[in-house]
Amino acid sequence: MAEFWSEKRVVISPDTASLATSVAARLVGRLVAQTEEGLDTHISLTGGSMGGAVLAAAAKHPKIEKVDWSRVHFWWSDERWVPRAHDDRNEKQARAALLDQVDLPAGNIHAIAASDEGLDLNAAAESYAAELARYGSAEGDAWPSFEVCFLGVGPDAHIASLFPDRAEIQVTDRAVVVVRDSPKPPSERVTMTRPVINSSQRVWLVLTGADKASALGLALAGASYGSVPAAGAKGRRRTIFFVDDAAASHVPSELITGEY
Repeated sequence: MAEFWSEKRVVISPDTASLATSVAARLVGRLVAQTEEGLDTHISLTGGSMGGAVLAAAAKHPKIEKVDWSRVHFWWSDERWVPRAHDDRNEKQARAALLDQVDLPAGNIHAIAASDEGLDLNAAAESYAAELARYGSAEGDAWPSFEVCFLGVGPDAHIASLFPDRAEIQVTDRAVVVVRDSPKPPSERVTMTRPVINSSQRVWLVLTGADKASALGLALAGASYGSVPAAGAKGRRRTIFFVDDAAASHVPSELITGEY
């Protein structure tokens, strides 16, 4: 897989509410622009409080009705292995915040199987990989090229369910892997691998709080992605860290941009 990586940049908002609103406006803008050109658009979502906050802000954006939802497909970079209705499901959060509020075809929501749907964990990962392959990219990858891949970043610098110093972050020969004994509960998960994330046109990492400052600094400094997974997340066109003031306390000024 050819990799064309852009320089990492940082966009700072004063607080979490303005950050969510800012990122949501950019998301809606991308969706409107893409679908007005008649392009099918694939978006990879993330969980966590900011993942939900961005989608909730997008639902309230004045231009949301201009999106042609028939051309938008939603995926998840990872999912917790819990029942479909469980509050820990990233899918459940996204549906409540945005997906169930817009005229989105059911077939355009590509959720990872839940633990109460008759599949075991391995089969769930295989099923998701097969679904990704149905939308393989023009570059020949067995997954779509996401217009935007959202990622949260943990205090330990994990992204999706790719945690530091674990085997999953090193996998390059599969689109999807299972995670067992996760250092963060719930212990079992399904996650995309780095090659899928890094084939995205734009990777948007959204993080807030002083407890994320160290992870952000290491990611920007080019630390080894094996120990700092966030350092290995890179979009083909753009790699943007959207952060609040608290998380940005150690960001070099030359990496900060207000233009994107």
